[in-house]
Amino acid sequence: MGWRRLGEILQAGYGVSAAALAAALASQAEHGGRIGEWLGRDHGLTPVALAAALAEQLGVESLDRLPEALVAEELLERIPIAYAREHLVFPLELNDDSLQLAMADPFDLPARNDLTVLVGRSLQICVVPADEIRSAINRHYEKSAGRTGDLVDDIGAPGSIQAFEPDDLIDASDEAPIIRFVNSLLTQACREKASDIHVEPGERDLVIRFRVDGILHEKLRPPLKSHAAIVSRIKIMAHLDIAEKRLPQDGRLGVRIAGHDVDVRVSVLPTDLGERVVLRLLDRSGSLLTLEQLGLADGSLRAVEAMIGKSHGIFLVTGPTGSGKTTTLYAALTRLNDREKNIITVEDPVEYRLPGVGQIQVNPRISLTFAAGLRSILRQDPDIIMVGEIRDAETAAIAVQSALTGHMVFSTLHTNDAATALTRLVEMGVEPFLAASSIVGILAQRLVRRICPDCRQNYTPDRNLLEEIGLADLPQGTQLARGVGCARCHGRGYRGRLGIYELLPLSDQVRSLLMANADAVTIQQAAVAEGMVPLRRAGLERVLRGETSLEEVLRVTSEEG
Repeated sequence: MGWRRLGEILQAGYGVSAAALAAALASQAEHGGRIGEWLGRDHGLTPVALAAALAEQLGVESLDRLPEALVAEELLERIPIAYAREHLVFPLELNDDSLQLAMADPFDLPARNDLTVLVGRSLQICVVPADEIRSAINRHYEKSAGRTGDLVDDIGAPGSIQAFEPDDLIDASDEAPIIRFVNSLLTQACREKASDIHVEPGERDLVIRFRVDGILHEKLRPPLKSHAAIVSRIKIMAHLDIAEKRLPQDGRLGVRIAGHDVDVRVSVLPTDLGERVVLRLLDRSGSLLTLEQLGLADGSLRAVEAMIGKSHGIFLVTGPTGSGKTTTLYAALTRLNDREKNIITVEDPVEYRLPGVGQIQVNPRISLTFAAGLRSILRQDPDIIMVGEIRDAETAAIAVQSALTGHMVFSTLHTNDAATALTRLVEMGVEPFLAASSIVGILAQRLVRRICPDCRQNYTPDRNLLEEIGLADLPQGTQLARGVGCARCHGRGYRGRLGIYELLPLSDQVRSLLMANADAVTIQQAAVAEGMVPLRRAGLERVLRGETSLEEVLRVTSEEG
């Protein structure tokens, strides 16, 4: 059959269009890099599909994921962790005459030559997605440095607290017990994809919890006498005042964990039982999602693209804290970002760096608020403005005026649904006719946990419950899915999250109701009559597709009841 180019393979069997391939080749020619990376970043090619295509091109095996079983330590010792991370390789099995090796890039010939010499055997290559190899490296190599739980006993009598930062925390295994404990805590949180670490002192013990996929889980109970040392170590890392224990403090630190650059925001709050610490983790190595990857329905995706493509107006994303609003706005900015537009943002904090975009970090200490930043942005001749959040009447008024004077404004609001965002702006002091004239659309969203594919089971739901939530018309014996818990999802039954959305376009009828000072319920009913899919209904469609559980949708849309 002969040698085939990767682009030909991707077009033939992996759904990559000729236009997407041409655009990726143009990006590669201009900026360098691999064609697969550009297709993944800009055109939605999944890592699993890329690995399968590379394996097909080379004529070797590919795997979506690596086995959970621990690899023998003597095999891990043959390939140093730094080398494994640099070249994204992981040893699977050593035979008499060959080494079975997982690689993200099977065309890394220097690494293949090095490893052939290093182990003294030929290589059997297996192509695996890069993130899966990183996860395996962190999971298997970590045990030689000791797990967080194993370090709890070591911090009962903490030693001196030193301000030492290793290049990568997973490599730091020879420091003082308290330093090793905090480093291991951050490493474990990163490995479990936790968004927050909570350090909470009680009357008799210290509780450490991780927030994973939006839910808090207790992880450890170190000795209470270690509390002061742990807090002091975190303060040193975040450059806070370790002597100040009476006032709240906020700081941040940057660390490298298992090859990932992680930004950590630190909040210290004094309570009657001692200082509570919350660390919010943001993996800057993660790639931004595209609009297609957000999971919007086809009709909603086209409508959103039309809204954000307008020359002026306000596009709002609403939802509670942690519902993915900023991720959605970043996806919209990425879609619009080109050299013909001047895009400026004012955020708190700047979560991801967007090439070619001017990004302003809010700093209340020097009076750089959202309103002050937005006012200054208007003097920079912007085409598109993103305001991290509309928090007050002044910011709302400037955003509306910006939209009415020819700018496209993206922002977020903390409301439970799309219709309530309209009445919330009016409550802030925005005149209803100005809101009706400036807003082009509102997207309400939630994040629901995705059922773990390794432990999912089907079951027959209770008919009474289905009738209560409006699914009485489902055929008798319909099966839904749920997770029962396994090692890969840490017994939770869920792994990862996905979005559910409610898109409210500003139709003539909705504008008329807004200018007549109608309440949010009336506006919601009118929008549903015009075809808007409410959040709960969007979530139930995900349930019927087997992507999430019924209990999860009911949990995040309880206010829609």
